[in-house]
Formats: sequence, structure tokens, C-alpha cells
Amino acid sequence: MLLVIAYSRGARQSLRNICRTHDETVVRQFGRVALFESTGFAAFQALRLREKHGEAVQIERTQPFDAIESVPEPVRSAAAAYENREEPALPYEPFAERESLPTPAEMKSTEL
Repeated sequence: MLLVIAYSRGARQSLRNICRTHDETVVRQFGRVALFESTGFAAFQALRLREKHGEAVQIERTQPFDAIESVPEPVRSAAAAYENREEPALPYEPFAERESLPTPAEMKSTEL
């Protein structure tokens, strides 16, 4: 997919116009940001925006996030365990220590 970000007022208006006119190309729109399908026509629309508005438009190529492929099992297990904890107000660090789960520091050093 293509992530298109419009930074100026004019670029945002052009992005809205493209999203309205070519809604079959738009996967999702979030105000000044839109996700376009990964097609030549979507790339054409994104490049038109960049040509018209220059640096006020940023285009990035993205890919869907697959938690099973991308995230190590201990991190997935920690997220599930923490969200299903019996004490909702318990901060993660004491919870992780008690349940032998990865610490925030360990997870921060884990590359996806």
C-alpha cells in the first residue's frame, strides 16, 4: 500500500478531492493521511499530488502488519497476558516481573 501524507492546506484539499473522486483506489483515509491500494493508478494519483504540492506531500510504501510473522512470541504472549490481567490498574513492570514476562527494556531492544 501507499501511505500519502499531506502537510499543507492545499495538499490536504487535493488529497480529499482524489479520495472522493477515486474512492476505489483508497483503502482508508484519516484526514491529512490516506492509504492507497498498491496499484499503478494509485501511484499515479500520489505522484500527481507530489508534483502539484512538492514537499508538502510525503509518499511511503507500506505493508500490512502480520503480528505472527513480525513479532516474537514472548512479546505477543506478554501483550495478551497483560490485557487479560485480573488487576486492570496494575502497571506492566510489576506484572511482567510477577509473571516472568519480558521487561519493557527487553522489548525496546527487540527489533521487528
